[in-house]
Amino acid sequence: MLTTLARAATRRPLTVIALWVLFLLLGFGLGTGVFGRLSDNVADIPGTESEAAARYLDRADPAGESITGVVEGTASDPALREQIERAVADVRSLDGVAAVPDPYATRGLTAKDGRAVIIPVTLEGGLDDTAEEDAVDAAAERIRQIDAPEVHVSGGPLLGTQIGERAQEDVKNAELISLPVVLALLLVVFGGLRAAALPLVIAVSGIAGAFLALFLFSEVTDISVYAIQVTTMLGLGLAVDYALLMVVRFREERRNTDDVARAVERTVAAAGRTVLFSGLTVAVSLTGLLVFPSVFLRSMGLAVAAVVVVDMLAALTLLPALLARFGGSIAPAKVRPEGEEGRVFARLARFSARRRVAVVAGVVPVLLVLALPVTGMTINLGDAEQLPAGTEARQLYDTVDEHFPPGTGVSPITVVLKPGADAATADRIRALSPATESHELPGGATVLRVRPPGSVDGPEATALVERIRDVRGGEPVEVTGPAARLVDFREMLSDRAPWAAVTVLAGIFALLFAFTGSLLIPLRTILTTLLSLGAALGVVVWVFQDGHLAGLLGSEGLGALSLTAPPLIVAIAFGLAMDYELFILARMREARQLTGDDREAVVTGLRRSGRVVTCAALLLAVVFGAFMTGGFAPILQIGLGLTLAVLIDATVVRMLLVPATMALLGRRAWWAPKPLRRAHDRFGLHEEAPAPVPTGARSSSR
Repeated sequence: MLTTLARAATRRPLTVIALWVLFLLLGFGLGTGVFGRLSDNVADIPGTESEAAARYLDRADPAGESITGVVEGTASDPALREQIERAVADVRSLDGVAAVPDPYATRGLTAKDGRAVIIPVTLEGGLDDTAEEDAVDAAAERIRQIDAPEVHVSGGPLLGTQIGERAQEDVKNAELISLPVVLALLLVVFGGLRAAALPLVIAVSGIAGAFLALFLFSEVTDISVYAIQVTTMLGLGLAVDYALLMVVRFREERRNTDDVARAVERTVAAAGRTVLFSGLTVAVSLTGLLVFPSVFLRSMGLAVAAVVVVDMLAALTLLPALLARFGGSIAPAKVRPEGEEGRVFARLARFSARRRVAVVAGVVPVLLVLALPVTGMTINLGDAEQLPAGTEARQLYDTVDEHFPPGTGVSPITVVLKPGADAATADRIRALSPATESHELPGGATVLRVRPPGSVDGPEATALVERIRDVRGGEPVEVTGPAARLVDFREMLSDRAPWAAVTVLAGIFALLFAFTGSLLIPLRTILTTLLSLGAALGVVVWVFQDGHLAGLLGSEGLGALSLTAPPLIVAIAFGLAMDYELFILARMREARQLTGDDREAVVTGLRRSGRVVTCAALLLAVVFGAFMTGGFAPILQIGLGLTLAVLIDATVVRMLLVPATMALLGRRAWWAPKPLRRAHDRFGLHEEAPAPVPTGARSSSR
């Protein structure tokens, strides 16, 4: 298969390049339309109680969306009051607006310090998308015309629009930061502009693939506001990784032949196999997200897996075509004297192999200590506090927080007592909180709106949801609202996480066996990867949940992680760790096939792959770091987690733990039962044996 791809690319390079140009135009043309389709509803889970109750309410008492305006200034100033009252009257008269209360006559809408006024706007129910958008834009524009020191409007559909615009801006800024830095680093690695530019071409293809995949998925499901940054950063990073591996191997093959087409074919046969398995392992790692019933997690898993596949295909088709067309001007890798190439990595490997027990005893406890904060990890929905300070939604949040009592604007816990529910149940629920309002629905149902203390998804709110569900007994009573959705989301994670883990680990184990023909190497790989992953996630908890050093990243201690961060960090980081493991194992296996010396194969494998792994990790860290400049807390958490996972895995784990554990296992590392060994030999995908460096080339370099 790989040989066929290589020959197609070398024989028809211009055709392959033209097809990819069309794909790029489609991705950056049609695909960017996804920015107008982003959703901030990530906690909804079909089939849960909170979702069922919300749907019941929509049918029984359809209500429109709402937005909120906050005017900061002296509320008692006659001129300001007149402007606010005129604006309220104008907004009430707009098509699609159902209600706008008088902020001066409604309790709680004027700050006690007299320095701010809240203007809530409720839209009519049943509006189509166009009518709703027109009503929101008109109402927001009229409120912003109030002449005051500060006027901010957000909430409802407007919040999703503002976050989508911010996401688009963050992606653009991250690309402007990362691409020049990546190019500069690639110039250092390759020493030539043409070779350095090729990974960036593949990276741009990955970005186009990210946009197009998200747009296509948006046709059938909601796409999260977080999807743009996550898929783009991963698409960009993996594309650079795969292209780096392929170009480095091509330059090595060019030392052995002047035939560019032959060098490309050998590159695809050897490094292409690693790229193929790497792409498959990353995609399999993301299939764990499909186990969860959450629409958000499933759509993210599918979208990111699609981006990985695009990167893999670009590396296996577009890059060979580019090499076949332009590779003749790329300088071959320098032939270094025996023992000079990868000298530092060879020394690390020999040190770790000799001191294998000490290395394992020293590294493993350190990683476990870093992972300890994970035991206290908690998640929440998050609110506008997670947004950068410059966004309008965050400015509105800060103004309300500064001038109004705690809990102002907090979404209530909504309790639906369906027809036939015992009246005593409603009394017991009311007794749980004095801040409870009720109203009757057509058909005999009753709705209680219980305002929790603290934040919308804080421990007080979620504990209140659980108490309400306890006291209702067997009555036909359902609970919904943000706090209830969070409780259901946490239960979903705890219920499905073991199944997701089994699915991913079984798939990874099978792929690693297909790659190595060993049963012990997959087990060792999974265990060491879990160590680096736990350490990275532990640091994220320590920083963003506990607040240590969060200010250095433009954030603050939030008391919890965004519910989007942990599952995405675990799924993506696990796949990335497999990436570097495969880079190293491929070289170890080659060396073992040539020499038959197990210990020297470990040293040679790290000698030949260490530079690529280190450069790839550094480039990926640059990409992730660029996306952390946006200031959106969930993306900061995901970016930091992935950056740490990559750096820890590519340095401590792959450079120290891998050679140490391989030395501990010795020849047993490559063991498999005879039936499985025969099956692997017959059906496994095998790369072409590496060609030795010509003797003349070696001697001429001395």
